[in-house]
Amino acid sequence: MNVRGQHYRTIWAKPGDERVVQLIDQRFLPHQFVVEEVRTVAEMAAAIREMHVRGAGLIGAAAGFGMYLATFEPDLMAAAEQLKATRPTAVNLGWAIERQLKSIAGAKSAEERQRVAFQTAREIADEDAEYCRRIGEHGVELIRSLSEKRGGAPVNILTHCNAGWLAFVDYGSATSPIYAAHDAGIAVHVWVDETRPRSQGSKLTAWELGEHGVPHTVIADNAGGHLMQRGRVDAVMVGTDRTTYTGDVANKIGTYLKALAAKDNSVPFYVALPSSSFDWSIRDGVHEIPIEERGSEEVNYADGLHEGQQVEVRVTPENSPAANFGFDVTPRQLVTGLITERGICQANEESILGLFPEHRGR
Repeated sequence: MNVRGQHYRTIWAKPGDERVVQLIDQRFLPHQFVVEEVRTVAEMAAAIREMHVRGAGLIGAAAGFGMYLATFEPDLMAAAEQLKATRPTAVNLGWAIERQLKSIAGAKSAEERQRVAFQTAREIADEDAEYCRRIGEHGVELIRSLSEKRGGAPVNILTHCNAGWLAFVDYGSATSPIYAAHDAGIAVHVWVDETRPRSQGSKLTAWELGEHGVPHTVIADNAGGHLMQRGRVDAVMVGTDRTTYTGDVANKIGTYLKALAAKDNSVPFYVALPSSSFDWSIRDGVHEIPIEERGSEEVNYADGLHEGQQVEVRVTPENSPAANFGFDVTPRQLVTGLITERGICQANEESILGLFPEHRGR
């Protein structure tokens, strides 16, 4: 997507020095645009764990490039375990690592291992971007239909967290249909949940929508239900870090509450995801998907721009403990449909496997 008129992906090999991986360091957005250079597995693991990069697709691409960097280090399997330990919920992480291990298993020399790993990392990134582009192609038809029902009036879409191009390599998942609609001249407006405690909505989604010129409004997390009751939301579109092959969806904490409000107000609730975000081994998302618990400091503190400086302030009492659950699971019965690179399906086993028959019987 574009940043000040220049096209960027979220991660890439440095031109002229392929031993260096460059990525957009999202900790500084929306106030500063910073490109970080990563040279080691430890640095890539820190970038994933400390959320320099975030979002299912981008975590997978970062892991792919991390495994490429691992081919220059003495212990490949230790590097793989180091990367796997960074974020437990995003299924793309382990998927990318295992894909790399399979790709380089037959390499007969260090040079061949490095070459194959580099090619595989680029393929993972390219596929992620292409799959997200296709998600836009399929999802835009939903928005077009809503626009026709509204007689061309702006379609109001509510989203939660960041499932934009910053969460992937390009285009995004939940935002890809929005960008496609905007570019096709369909009037669209996005309600952007701030998404505490890391504020990925107000910091990242709002920033990238603004860069692309998409009309949007940032709202407090708890305003979504009110807007749905007042008929001011035509659809909810979110992403996912892991979705079971039976249709249960793990996404940023607070998504479940949006799904409940959408169900109560007959607002369609869509989840957009590339197939790399499916977990083909888990049936019961509520009880089987691992939920990341992050440090309490993310709840206790908030950061932002003050007089030109990035500052952090405490927002809770000094002695109050805090719990920080990173994700929740939305059960399949609350999901209207899943938007994938192969098309739109219902959130149930039969419909999902109808789109992805190669996973039957696994």
